[in-house]
Amino acid sequence: EVQLVESGGGLVQAGGSLRLSCAASGFTVDDDAIGWFRQAPGKEREWVSCISLSTDGTLYADSVKGRFTISINNAKDTVYLQMNSLKPEDTAVYYCAAGWICSSSSSRYDYWGQGTQVTVSS
Repeated sequence: EVQLVESGGGLVQAGGSLRLSCAASGFTVDDDAIGWFRQAPGKEREWVSCISLSTDGTLYADSVKGRFTISINNAKDTVYLQMNSLKPEDTAVYYCAAGWICSSSSSRYDYWGQGTQVTVSS
């Protein structure tokens, strides 16, 4: 079974940076993507970015494009989300998820981590 563990969240001032990590294990041949989602209090879960494990292709939500960068290590067991120029509206619990295709739809992902809190102060 796929296991995902996020880390790297914290409190940062607006304009600052954080790097989130998602340590993954237990992949099967059907799992080809890792995605990042976030959920702020009182709001629906929002897709942020995803990366294909086979092609390293990436996708980003418009709200983070140009500020966030998703990447994967050579061992293909850790996915990073580098977040720069953070804004208060980026405050949320960030989750990584594993699925069979890089997509903005949460229904494409079968496994989810426990989340890590990111708080951006103004």
